[in-house]
Amino acid sequence: MKRYQLFINGNFVDSSSGEVFKVINPSTEEEISEVAQGTVEDTQKAVDAAYEAQKRWAKLPAVERAKYLRKVADGIREKADMFTNILVEEQGKTKSLARIEVDFTADYIDYMAEWARRIEGEIIQSDRPNENILLYKMPIGVVAGILPWNFPFFLIARKMAPALITGNTVIIKPSSDTPNNAFEFAKIVAETDLPAGVFNLVAGKGSVVGNELASNPKVDMVSFTGSVEAGTKIMEAAAKNVKKVSLELGGKAPAIVMDDADLDLAVKSIRDSRIPNTGQICNCAERVYVHEKVADEFISKMTEAMKKSTYGNPMKEDVDMGPLINANALKSVDGMVKHAVEEGAELVTGGKDDKYEKGFFYRPTVLINCRQEMEIMHKEIFGPVLPIMKFKDLDEAIEFANDCEYGLTSSIYTQNLDVAMRAANEIKFGETYVNRENFEAMQGFHAGWRKSGIGGDDGKHGIEEFLNTHVVYIQYNQEKK
Repeated sequence: MKRYQLFINGNFVDSSSGEVFKVINPSTEEEISEVAQGTVEDTQKAVDAAYEAQKRWAKLPAVERAKYLRKVADGIREKADMFTNILVEEQGKTKSLARIEVDFTADYIDYMAEWARRIEGEIIQSDRPNENILLYKMPIGVVAGILPWNFPFFLIARKMAPALITGNTVIIKPSSDTPNNAFEFAKIVAETDLPAGVFNLVAGKGSVVGNELASNPKVDMVSFTGSVEAGTKIMEAAAKNVKKVSLELGGKAPAIVMDDADLDLAVKSIRDSRIPNTGQICNCAERVYVHEKVADEFISKMTEAMKKSTYGNPMKEDVDMGPLINANALKSVDGMVKHAVEEGAELVTGGKDDKYEKGFFYRPTVLINCRQEMEIMHKEIFGPVLPIMKFKDLDEAIEFANDCEYGLTSSIYTQNLDVAMRAANEIKFGETYVNRENFEAMQGFHAGWRKSGIGGDDGKHGIEEFLNTHVVYIQYNQEKK
């Protein structure tokens, strides 16, 4: 069995308590690793190391910081097969999707390194004679990145790379469900000459490690991806020191299918937005609104597409889905489907499958005859379940789509530019995809409205999240002596 230590100030160390926790393969339910259980004391040591290292790291030119990031990206590519297999083993992601995540992570780090010469300030016009006003972009300081389990490898890069290129240092807390990839990532960092303390990794309970990171006065920013409940607790802990938080929380993405839509395109795109990672993605298509004129045809095609979607051992190349992350996730998804049926929805395909004695598998599922007031249309499912309901016109579709406490991603399928543009302007979500699947670009800006979060990631605007502004007023005497 693999054993992992914490990575603090450039060294791999045991937990100060000596305690460990076990990591389970969700496909087999077998124990695959033991990981050091971080304590408050361990977390404080990591924060102190990052705090001291940041003073020196910020003074390095950004182009020098970029060289370290590129070394890490190269190290990932050299061990891409290993990282792919780890993600399949500990998270249940299919091998093809795991490889995409690994490759995208390396590319993302390189992309952020390219910003070294693009971080710019401003010169602002003054109201006074003989004065210049300069606006500098400065690092925030110490950044804590608290990760989820659904894209655990990529999220390391999404937190670490923009933080480091802008002169911050980081402490990463991986999910206790999927920490193995993070510790192998730390080994890549250790093999480079990245200065000690710039990158630190502490695993452990959210109530211990996460709370200490959020409340520690030496941590200047917390970037978190996860549930609304956990994000709320992080905000509460961070408020004690009025520190910056960037939160990507839940999603309940609506997909609107108009009567003029290319139904084959819509079916493929919505399926491809629902079943990847077994539906455990915050920007997955979580609910479908289809125009009543084409509803029967769409439902028939979508049901057939979901029936053909395969699931099972994620190491096999020909499966579309692996397992859910753990037993609680399986229970939650199955409970929501059963409750929807009790409320009047019809299960046309899918549901829980008991053919596997081990593993947390759930079949691709379609529910029809759903109503807007049902729980399944409002609460995040986080599983391969697609609830469908009809609408009569665009006004009603937009009203249904916006009737939600979340606001991360959305999509619409239409061949009418007027309809697409109106939806883009009236749907209250951070992202809208038109005639394509839900998947963001690293040069875009991934950000949610309402309970989907605060702040955002990726691209120019994601870089800005990790910077403070410092305005300098320079008064000078222009008179000749």
